[in-house]
Amino acid sequence: MKAIGFKTSLPIVEQDSFIEFETAKPTPGLNDLLVKINAISVNPVDFKIRQNSALNTVLETPKIIGWDAVGIVEAIGKNVNLFEIGDEVYYAGDITKQGSNAEYQIIDQRIVGRKPKSLTNPEAAVIPLTGLTAWEILFDRIRINPEKDKGKTVLIIGGAGGVGSIAIQLAKKIAGLTVIATASRPETIAWCKKQGADYVVNHKDLISSVRALGFQNVDFILDFVDTNSYWDIMVELIKPQGHIASITGSSDPIALNKLKNKSASFSWELMYTRSMFQTDDMLEQHIILNKIADLLDEGTLQSTLNETFIGFTADNIKKAHQFLESGKTIGKIAIKF
Repeated sequence: MKAIGFKTSLPIVEQDSFIEFETAKPTPGLNDLLVKINAISVNPVDFKIRQNSALNTVLETPKIIGWDAVGIVEAIGKNVNLFEIGDEVYYAGDITKQGSNAEYQIIDQRIVGRKPKSLTNPEAAVIPLTGLTAWEILFDRIRINPEKDKGKTVLIIGGAGGVGSIAIQLAKKIAGLTVIATASRPETIAWCKKQGADYVVNHKDLISSVRALGFQNVDFILDFVDTNSYWDIMVELIKPQGHIASITGSSDPIALNKLKNKSASFSWELMYTRSMFQTDDMLEQHIILNKIADLLDEGTLQSTLNETFIGFTADNIKKAHQFLESGKTIGKIAIKF
């Protein structure tokens, strides 16, 4: 099969930052699906791993990354009971295993969902990683209860990005929250409003912008940009007994003691935790992806696709990475095979 990967971490403008090569089609294990991929998407995790996983070394075998795909089940393992050959599926994948930048991929059935019937392959391919991340941060980490928490306020830092875009929709349409999203350019402000944000504020003057709306504090904060840069701002804006959650990691220790007087909570969210540690509730990602597929087919949620490149080529993957690295991407990018 054809695959695209890299042997060393290079700037994306370098010719060999991605290379096309042939490799053996994988064989599914007992609980695996073999999926023939029709479209993929790219996420910031892709370029971060490309930049850092093969520094100052040359790998013997090219590393295949990519964690968003849609395709058709071509073969199944002996213990598979959730899918059949011929099913259309979508998934984000497992960061500890081969990624989706290939014509075929094996994937554990427990982290795969049925492809939304109403969406094209590119429209579906952009959903899994960001959809799972946004769902988990709202309903598994903060544990928002739509009945109890309806009308409460959430500040989403990074509203026009991939995760922010679908998080706005879930927070507004499923959780019933009042959504305040950050954006600064006219096109990103318009995008956030299109996703359903009640208010859009400028991240460059966040405290003043939020309080100018009449909100002294907010119940929940989702950080999709930079925990360190926004920490003191989030501490100031969070309500007593509120909850902050972040996906961005931190190179420095987080000063959690600043939340003590407010009895506020903080959570990390990593979509790969369940597959990485083979948690007892790993099947939840299958369930969540199917719920999101239903919501997309009902029209409650919309795909966050904003750009599609045609053709599974190293050049298109390079182009997608360049867009992401610019920090100016709105919504999601897909590559159609």
